Amino acid sequence: MSLINSTNSKHVIIVGAGFSSLSASCYLAKLGYKVTILEKNNYSGGRAKQLKRDGFSFDMGPTFYWMPDVFDSFFEDFGYKAKDFYQLDKLNPAYEVYFGENDSIKIGDNFESIKQTFENVEAGSAVELQKFMDVAEENYEIAVKDLVYQPGENVWEIVTPKTAMKLGSFIDTIKKQVARRIKNKKLRKIMEFPVLFLGAKPSNTPSFYNFMNYADFQLGTWHPKGGMYEVAQAMHRLAESLGVKIIHNSPVENIEIEDKKISKVVSNGTAYECDILLSGADYHFTESLLPSKYRQYNQKYWNSKTFAPSALLFYVGFKKKLSNLSHHTLFFDVDFDEHAASIYDSKSWPEKPLFYASFPSVSDDTCAPEGQEAGIFLIPLAPNLEDNELIREKYFNIIIDRVEKLTKQKVRNDVLFKQSYGISDFKSDYNSFKGNAYGLANTLLQTHVLRPKLKSKKVENLYFTGQLTVPGPGVPPSIISGKVVGNLIHKYHKL
Repeated sequence: MSLINSTNSKHVIIVGAGFSSLSASCYLAKLGYKVTILEKNNYSGGRAKQLKRDGFSFDMGPTFYWMPDVFDSFFEDFGYKAKDFYQLDKLNPAYEVYFGENDSIKIGDNFESIKQTFENVEAGSAVELQKFMDVAEENYEIAVKDLVYQPGENVWEIVTPKTAMKLGSFIDTIKKQVARRIKNKKLRKIMEFPVLFLGAKPSNTPSFYNFMNYADFQLGTWHPKGGMYEVAQAMHRLAESLGVKIIHNSPVENIEIEDKKISKVVSNGTAYECDILLSGADYHFTESLLPSKYRQYNQKYWNSKTFAPSALLFYVGFKKKLSNLSHHTLFFDVDFDEHAASIYDSKSWPEKPLFYASFPSVSDDTCAPEGQEAGIFLIPLAPNLEDNELIREKYFNIIIDRVEKLTKQKVRNDVLFKQSYGISDFKSDYNSFKGNAYGLANTLLQTHVLRPKLKSKKVENLYFTGQLTVPGPGVPPSIISGKVVGNLIHKYHKL
C-alpha cells in the first residue's frame, strides 16, 4: 500500500464531491488549507449527475434552481458571479400543475401575476396570499440571512429576539396556516408543494418554513443552461482554481484512527494522511467505516429518524415535441395526502402516485435534438422499498397513461428510449441510507440542534456536511452547509 504524505500541517481530506463538499473545499482552500477530495464516482456533483444519450441530455438529480441568492452569495464569496460560469434564465411559467384533464394552473414569473392567477380561481385570495407572503418574507430574511448559517452547536444560536417573536410559527404547521388563508383545494396544493423540498408532509412541517413559498413566488424558478449539472461543474472548476485536488473513482474503504484522531484514509489501496477529515458522503455510511466506539449514532437512531423521500425516476427521449406541458410540470390529479401517507406512514408503493415531470428541452435547446423532447419523470417514494424492473415498468406505464389522459395527446409510441433510476441505485451510487434521495426531513424534531452534528463528538478531527446535517435537504442548503462547516473547521483548527 502506497502512502501519500501531506507536507502541509493542515491537510483536509473530503469524502465525496457533491454540492456541500465542493462548497466546503472552496472555503477551506480560500482559508489556506490544503484540500483533497476523494470521490467514488467518475464525476463531481454527487446527485447532480448527468445522462447523455443519442443527442439528449438529462439532469439525473436536482432539476429545480430555487433561491438564486444563495448561489450568487457563494460565487461572490470568491469574487465571481454565477453568470461568470453559466447562463441563467428565469422560467415563465415557473411551473404548471395538473389537477385533471385539461385542468391545470400555471404559476407565472412574478408575484403580481401569481396573485392574479389566485384571484381568478378564488375571489379574495390575492389579498390573503399577500398577507401570507408578507410573513413568509420576514421568515426568509430571518432564515436565510442568519439561522441557516449557524452550525447547530447549541440552541442559543437560533434563540434571538426575532425568533422569539416567531415561537408560534414553530408549533403551527404549513398545512394549517395555508388552510386559514386559502379555501380552494387546488390553490392549497400549490401552496403546500414547496415544503416537499424539505422532505416532510405539510402537516408535519412548522409554518416558519413558509419561507419556501417566498422562494417560490417572489424569487422565482430559474434554469441554468445545460442543467443543474453545469452548476456542479462550475463549482468543480472554482475549487480546482483555488488549489483543491479532486480525485475521481476513489471510494474511501477505510478510516484509520489514532488517539481519537483520524490519521489517514484509504482509497484504492492508497493511504492519504490528513489532519482533518470532512465527509460529504452519507453520514451513516461514513460512520460505518469507523470502529463502533467512535460512532455517534447507532442503527436504532437512524431507523427512528424521518427521512425525506426516495424516488423512482425515468429519463425519456421522445421523437417529437410534446404539447400542453411546461418545463416543470406537476401532476396533482390524485390525492396528495394519500400519496404522502404511503411515504411517511405505511411506507409502501403508492397506488395512485403523484409525480413531477421536467421537460428541459422546452426552454433549453441543448437538452434534446431539434424537434424532439427530453422528459424527466419523478415519483417520490418511501425509502427502502422493494425495487426491481417489474415494479419500475408498472409505474412507468401508470405515469405515461396519466400524461396522455391529462394532456390529451399520445406519447407512448413516440418514446425513443427510457432509462430508470431508483432506490437500489441511490444505495449503490451514493451509499445512501435506505436509498433516500434527499436526506433527513426538516420536521420540528429534526431541526437545527436536533440534526446530526457537523462536528463529531467522539473523533476530534472528524466533520460532516450535507443534507443529513444542518441546515437540511436541497441544493442551496447543501451549499450553505459547506460554508458553515468550513468556518467551523477553521474555528477549531486555525492555521
